[in-house]
Amino acid sequence: MNNKLLFPITFLIFFMPSFCIAQKCKTAAKTIDTKAALLQSIQVDPAKKIIALKKLIPGLSIDLRYATANNFTREVLYHHPGAYMRAAPANALKQVQYDLNKKGLAIKLYDAFRPFSVTCKIWHLVPDRHYAANPMKGSNHNRGLAVDLTIIDLNTGKELDMGTPFDNFTDTAHHSFMHLPVQTLANRRLLKSVMRKYGFDIVPDEWWHYQWHNDHDYEVLDLDFDDLADIAE
Repeated sequence: MNNKLLFPITFLIFFMPSFCIAQKCKTAAKTIDTKAALLQSIQVDPAKKIIALKKLIPGLSIDLRYATANNFTREVLYHHPGAYMRAAPANALKQVQYDLNKKGLAIKLYDAFRPFSVTCKIWHLVPDRHYAANPMKGSNHNRGLAVDLTIIDLNTGKELDMGTPFDNFTDTAHHSFMHLPVQTLANRRLLKSVMRKYGFDIVPDEWWHYQWHNDHDYEVLDLDFDDLADIAE
């Protein structure tokens, strides 16, 4: 099995000066940075509503890795977090959950909306477009259009084997990587098929990452979770 690292991530995490990680960055994408502006955007286009996934999706298992030190940065990046998406992808994800439930399975969520400031921190750690969003373009996580997830068995609560953990920066995490056990490949195909069925697209280098098409000119949200909590339905 080829498990070669494609980026010297360990070096970056432990030896990059702290001021680089904390450094502010900018985006050329259309951006909203106040609650008032987001409410105005939603009033103009209700498709841009913010949905609290825990309220919408029955039995949703949430393990927001960036809210703990159990992530590749080994830092807590989220404070007062919640799982949020825009209305269309949120409702599509609800359909994914129903579909999986019929098979005795369910979604486990690693990430959904991500504040723009966190995208900046991650880019400073991993300035590689294969594994992190360039802040200049903004991330679909920042727009509330992307989700990181896996599948769990409802009876045991255990995650299905997907071949690598979440946020694994190796070619083994790629959708095209085939040197894996038959059942692992079947698990990945199942996740991909059900997500695509309800309108999500893949990212080739990350088996866990799926995103909605930006068909309403969704803005990058430079807001904290507390701001979204006040607005979310």
